[in-house]
Amino acid sequence: EVQLQASGGGLVQAGGSLRLSCTVSGFTSDDYAIGWFRQAPGKEREAVSCISSSDGTTYYADSVKGRFTISSDDAKNTLYLQMNSLKPEDTAVYYCAARAGYTPVLFTTSRYPFWGQGTEVTVSS
Repeated sequence: EVQLQASGGGLVQAGGSLRLSCTVSGFTSDDYAIGWFRQAPGKEREAVSCISSSDGTTYYADSVKGRFTISSDDAKNTLYLQMNSLKPEDTAVYYCAARAGYTPVLFTTSRYPFWGQGTEVTVSS
């Protein structure tokens, strides 16, 4: 059974930083895509940053480029999202998600069958 466990959310002032973690278990594919998504109240879930193991391609939403960095520690089966210079508009529930196999489109939520439970990020102004 594939399980993703996200953590690291919290309340932070604008301009601050947070690091989200996603621990993955039960996932055996060497060819995969994994990433971070978020959903703000009243809005659709959107991709924040994703990475493909097939070709090393990474995706960042335009709104987070230069502020957020995705990384992973394969030995710990953990995915990270370092979020700097946070803005109130970054407030959302953040989810990690994964899929086995290659996808040419990293940012489409429907291509990810495995999801974590979400961790809430609140950025105050």
